[in-house]
Amino acid sequence: MADPIRGGFHHVDLNVSDVAAAKAVYGPVLEFLGYKLVKDDAGGCEWDLPGEGRGASLGLLQCDPALKDHVHKRYAPGLHHLSWRAESRADVDRLHELLVERGITVLDPPAHYPQYSGDYYAVFFEDPDGMKLELVHAPGWI
Repeated sequence: MADPIRGGFHHVDLNVSDVAAAKAVYGPVLEFLGYKLVKDDAGGCEWDLPGEGRGASLGLLQCDPALKDHVHKRYAPGLHHLSWRAESRADVDRLHELLVERGITVLDPPAHYPQYSGDYYAVFFEDPDGMKLELVHAPGWI
């Protein structure tokens, strides 16, 4: 078994206002990236990325009903956005096609962002609660 990556993320859980609506965004994206749905019930769902000590997990949890109308504010304290690594620019382009096919909100279509790093190529999109998401291919940068 490979050694775990010390300091790497083990899992991320996100509170969402509507699990079914969020699953319609996260499900296709995570499955495209190789994650497997391992839990799906009324309280939420979870996908795991297999990888002998180097995997990851992302869960969606039904938020507190009293906070269901809370709107995510990207520039308020808390998470700004979540980004996944892509294998290639073509991988970023294929995800963009999937987002468009599924009617998922694309904030910025695939483009080169040299201001982030020399080879930074990404697509930005959002979930139903307004959380900014990204798939990036940035060889040579972390």
